[in-house]
Amino acid sequence: MTELTGFEFLLLSLAVFRFTHLIVFDSITEFMRSPFIEITEEEQEGGEVYYYISSRGTGIRKFVGDVLSCYWCTGIWASIIIFTGFIWLYDFMIFPVYLLAIAGVAAIVETILKAIKK
Repeated sequence: MTELTGFEFLLLSLAVFRFTHLIVFDSITEFMRSPFIEITEEEQEGGEVYYYISSRGTGIRKFVGDVLSCYWCTGIWASIIIFTGFIWLYDFMIFPVYLLAIAGVAAIVETILKAIKK
């Protein structure tokens, strides 16, 4: 294996960031999370809504629910998947890695712009 360049490291980091967010937070992947986690809403007296995430079931189902309810845990697994694919299946993975990295930069820019507008 050759060493990763700084650019490849940045590219993979952004791709893992976006892939992790896609799995854990985005509504389009809710159907994948719903068999493993349950989200309960609770409105406080002040009108604030809190969301509580709990794992469903036992065994592997609970394990997957625990991973999906933890951004940091999912990030580790996303890193393993993307990095391994990038090293072993470079020709197949380079396109999705670039797409995820570009989407990651767009998400960061949008977050910064929203913060500036406040």
